[in-house]
Amino acid sequence: MPPDPFAPHRKHRGEPVVAPLVEPADELTIDEVRRYSRHLIIPDVGMTGQKRLKNAKVLVIGAGGLGSPALLYLAAAGVGTLGIIDDDVVDESNLQRQIIHGQSDIDKPKAESAAASVAETNPYVKTIVHNERLDNDNVLEIFSQYDLIVDGTDNFATRYLVNDAAVLLGKPYVWGSIYRFEGQVSVFWAQEGPQYRDLYPEPPPPGMVPSCAEGGVLGVLCASIGSIMVTEAIKLITGIGDPLIGRLMVYDALEMRYSTLNIRRDPTGVPITGLMDDYEAFCGAISEEAAEAAADSTISVTTLDGWLKERNDGGRDFVLVDVREPGEYEINKIPGSILIPKGEFLNGKALEQLPGDKQIVLHCKSGVRSAEALAVLKGAGYKDSVHVGGGVVAWVNQIDPSQPSY
Repeated sequence: MPPDPFAPHRKHRGEPVVAPLVEPADELTIDEVRRYSRHLIIPDVGMTGQKRLKNAKVLVIGAGGLGSPALLYLAAAGVGTLGIIDDDVVDESNLQRQIIHGQSDIDKPKAESAAASVAETNPYVKTIVHNERLDNDNVLEIFSQYDLIVDGTDNFATRYLVNDAAVLLGKPYVWGSIYRFEGQVSVFWAQEGPQYRDLYPEPPPPGMVPSCAEGGVLGVLCASIGSIMVTEAIKLITGIGDPLIGRLMVYDALEMRYSTLNIRRDPTGVPITGLMDDYEAFCGAISEEAAEAAADSTISVTTLDGWLKERNDGGRDFVLVDVREPGEYEINKIPGSILIPKGEFLNGKALEQLPGDKQIVLHCKSGVRSAEALAVLKGAGYKDSVHVGGGVVAWVNQIDPSQPSY
């Protein structure tokens, strides 16, 4: 007989690598059999696997870039109960990648908008809307209602909170991360393998890793990573294949390359026995130096607006510096500002461009990067320098709403 070309892919098609996460539902209706027929004819899934999907309860954290494709494909696959937690509202800048929302959903709560799209995708799926922010007070109670967690969050504080709660409750979760043209996916389950803290024992230094809001993300990258997350969820629920437990899958869209790294349990890791008191403080939005520099040197956009009017009238003289990146500066700007990206403050080049006899006023998108640049200026002797709290976001919202936001 000729060799089986698919034999290399069947090494895990006997006994499951991990046991199926849920028991099968009692039955599928005739309508469900019609809907899921393409699943049912796959031997690895079949009727039993589809019944497990029907009986599964999955919580998706965040109805944003990763949550959008994850929710749509989980719903289409027939996951019986989908929880959606998100406290944000739909903004026009979301629509480039958050495909679960549409133009008519702008200003609606994301969790409710996503639930409506799930219902349109599959009326046999029950949705539970958690229109709230995940925090220490609600995470354990919410997680306890579900078999599996899908984490599409975009900040380190929530990621550590999700991990610790999942470890305490013995829950597996699928984790994904995206930035510009790159994405990562893994499955963390402390009972079966490593957890998130084995991959990242501590958060990166404040300001070291920009968020998608600062650095951007290719919209379609969300679909690439989100679909892999759903694939892992289906494998866990049905007990087929080899889940990404103990492995980190890395995707580079520009090179069109997938690579996998092994993750091992940290033998020196401290056991998780409870939630931390303050995850925001643990992750630190800004460094201690930046917080100290900004403590008495932060002005509001209203104050800046008055200063700019005084400068135009000749009554005040200062240099307004935008520390964002050139691409951001092209989207919107505060009139009268000059662009010197934060990186040039960190490497010292900015100091060569600034006068020593004028007050320096810094701003960025929200106030985080400008606080970091302010710490550099203070250390270099610019004692009367200040930065603008809220940055361009506050300027557009409070002073000049005619400019676009991002």
